[in-house]
Amino acid sequence: MQAPPNPYLGLTPADKKKWICVYPVYINSRKTIVEGRIIPKAKAVDNPLCSEICDVCKAHKLNAEIETDHYHPRELVKDYLHQGRVRVQLHNQDGTPCNDAINTRHQLFVLLGEMIPKLKTRIAGGGGSVSSGGESAANTQTSVPSKKKKGKKK
Repeated sequence: MQAPPNPYLGLTPADKKKWICVYPVYINSRKTIVEGRIIPKAKAVDNPLCSEICDVCKAHKLNAEIETDHYHPRELVKDYLHQGRVRVQLHNQDGTPCNDAINTRHQLFVLLGEMIPKLKTRIAGGGGSVSSGGESAANTQTSVPSKKKKGKKK
């Protein structure tokens, strides 16, 4: 009995099935290596989204496509924020890289880790930290009375 033919054997690097998959967990600084993070934590991003990954890839002239109906196999929480993956074309039809600066998956992951924090959506999200700073100021006001020492009545 013969083994079935390999369906990927005749595909070229330009076929979408040969594009690499980038799950957000690969570059998430809140995940461990066991949970699926691939790059070092110092180069990773705090909770990246598929849309952010796709935006960075398209800005670097790489073909990218979001597949929303997929989850990373090790992802325990199946919610909307962790949903999806991005397919990225690294090589042209003839096998040459689409972008000369990005030849491998690891180079792409490191680039994503550097560029996602610089996105306008992330910088505008920094404005949200101002409101959290206001909350911390409110917390310090409520914590001031708790610092008073209670003594015995004489």
